[in-house]
Amino acid sequence: MSTIYPLMNKQLQSLIEGETNIISVLSNVSALLNEKLDRINWVGFYLYNTECNELQLGPFQGKVACMHIPMNRGVCGTAAFHKKTLRIPNVHEFEGHIACDSTSNSEIVIPIIVEDSIYGVLDIDAPIFARFSEQDQAGLEDTVRIIEDHISKIF
Repeated sequence: MSTIYPLMNKQLQSLIEGETNIISVLSNVSALLNEKLDRINWVGFYLYNTECNELQLGPFQGKVACMHIPMNRGVCGTAAFHKKTLRIPNVHEFEGHIACDSTSNSEIVIPIIVEDSIYGVLDIDAPIFARFSEQDQAGLEDTVRIIEDHISKIF
């Protein structure tokens, strides 16, 4: 695993410890990831709205973004629907890709699952192809587990 993830995830735990406002938590998580990860152009969260069965834009760092993503559409909606991480080396080859930023070429989306239900997703885009490795996936899945544990304690 890349050497940045263990230290970054320790920083994350310290950063969010004791905070009960989830928007504040996710805002700082997106800022931390934006600061620590190189060669990315967007990082943030989409949160699941049960009333309209879609993901809605949450805290993020980057250019303006799509505000509504239907479940099982695009990389984010598909990852959320299947509750499975998607690491896409070339988003232009992903059927149904929703292009919010034409400069994004690769993407990783990790679902946030709380009490067996989808809470949202962590979405990270990169301007280069095949930016995200298996090591990135493992480190970022650890990041999301920290977020899931924190959310579980709040609610």
